[in-house]
This record gives sequence, C-alpha cells and structure tokens, in this order.
Amino acid sequence: MPIIAPSLLSCDFLHLNDECTMLNESVADWYHLDVMDGRFVPNITFGLPIIKQIRKATAKTLDVHLMIVEPEKYLADFKDAGANILTIHIEATTHLHRIVQEIKELGIKAGVALNPHTPVSMLEWSIKNIDLVCLMSVNPGFGGQIFIPQTLDKIKSLKQLILREGSHALIEVDGGVTLSNAKEIIAAGADVLVAGNTVFSAANPKEVIALLKNI
Repeated sequence: MPIIAPSLLSCDFLHLNDECTMLNESVADWYHLDVMDGRFVPNITFGLPIIKQIRKATAKTLDVHLMIVEPEKYLADFKDAGANILTIHIEATTHLHRIVQEIKELGIKAGVALNPHTPVSMLEWSIKNIDLVCLMSVNPGFGGQIFIPQTLDKIKSLKQLILREGSHALIEVDGGVTLSNAKEIIAAGADVLVAGNTVFSAANPKEVIALLKNI
C-alpha cells in the first residue's frame, strides 16, 4: 500500500484543528506541509509557528517540504518545530550533500525535491544518502494544478536509479494526484502520494484518503 500524505496547502486554515482531527481519524500516514517563501516559488504559505501548532495536534509524521531559498539557514528550526522529514529543493542549493548530511545529523530524515524540468540524473551521486525523493508533478507554488504526464517516465527512471545504486530512498509524487491517476503513478514506482485538492475539496475527505490508500 502507498503512503498517503495529504497536503495541508489545500485545507481550511480557519478550521485547522478540525482538519487535523479529520486527518488523525483517517488512514493518512503523513501530513505534507508546504513551506513557500514567495522567492523560490511565487507564493507564500506558512512557516514555523503553524508547524509548531500542527505538531501539537498530531502524532503522525510531519513531512515538511521547503520551497524556499537558503534552506540551510532553517534546518534546525524546522526540526525543533516538529518535522520528521525535511525536504529541500535541489535547485535551491549548490551544496546538496552538505545539507543532506546536516539534516540527517539532526536525527530526522532527509528529502530532496526535483522540479519538473530537473532530471533525476542530478541525484546520481547522492541518492544513497537520501531518504526521500519528491518529484514535483506540477510546477511548484500553487495547489490544484493538473498532473504533468511526463512525470510517469521520470518516476520509472528514478526507480531504476534507486535500484541500481542500492538506495532505500522512497519516491514521493507531489502535484495533481487524483483518484483517476493514482494507480498509474503507483504502478510507475511511487511509494508516497501527496494529495491536496483531491482530499480537502472532497465531500468526504476520509473516504477519499481510504480510496487512495487501497488503490
């Protein structure tokens, strides 16, 4: 079964505690938290104070996705806020290996995200050290976008790289995941499905999460 990580980017922040309660009662495995700074991506979302409050509301894994410039400045802060997994963009740093090591030294898992235009070959020399690879299947910055079909081939290429290098990295797909395409995404090799609009716009979010989990 895939790991299901609903993205709170699409939740109702006016009723955040209710949304956390719903996720806690669901079969969702992780919370996916998109931190955007308005510089790396053209949107601003939330930061440390909100994550600290979410941490109080759940014992589930907090999968924190940093869509920010200079992520190395904030690694310890996000760990202290409650992150279990901290994912940084390969495009946001010139020192990927160093940052991955710094995250792991904090005692949490290290993820690396790739924008749609970034080839998986960029990870060839670091894949053994990475716990999670987040493949963006939309252009990052906003929720509710349509899945880019070429991502399926990218998932397959990444899976081949992971197997060839003996890595234990999980493949996470973020963007445009729906009940219609989830089966194909999993078949291509994905381990983690990030779903925002699909979950939080549904009449019964818990039911949708269960359907994704059992695809």
